[in-house]
Order: sequence, then C-alpha cells, then structure tokens
Amino acid sequence: MSIPKNTKDMERAQAAFHKKEAQAREGATAMAEYKAAGNAERIKTERLRALRLAKEAAEREAAANAPPPPPKPVKAAKVVKAAKAPAKAKGVVKKKK
Repeated sequence: MSIPKNTKDMERAQAAFHKKEAQAREGATAMAEYKAAGNAERIKTERLRALRLAKEAAEREAAANAPPPPPKPVKAAKVVKAAKAPAKAKGVVKKKK
C-alpha cells in the first residue's frame, strides 16, 4: 500500500472509507428488514391458510349434516298448438291463371 502524499488524498481516502462503511450499515439494515418482511409474510400466509382450511372443513361438515333439498315440483306438460299454415315468403308474387 502506498502512503498518501498530501492531505487531499488522505481526506479523499477517509471519505471513501466512511462512504463504504455507511453503505455496509445500510445494506445490513436493509437485509434485516427484507428478512423480517419475508418472515411476517410467511406467518400471515400460514394463519390465513389455517383459517381457510378450517372454514372449508366447517362448510363440508355443514353440507354433510344438512337435510337433502326438497324435490322440485314436476311441471305439467305443455299443450302443443296446432300447426300453423306456413308463412308466405316475402317478395314472391303468385301468378294468376
């Protein structure tokens, strides 16, 4: 390593060192926040999954214990109307004999 020759070089080196130290501290803080957020998300997901599974189990149990739905009433057969005469085609003119 070389020894700094003047005070400007020394100040520049110290500034770079302090900047790198600050970046390292900020990086460690950011990583801790990132891990904490990921852990909180996993915990929340586990809780919500447990709630969903409990709800689905309760719904299955309620459906199994529910009485069967009443049968639908049978509708009376529709009366078929007499066939109508075919409709005249538009634009067709019959010739008179």
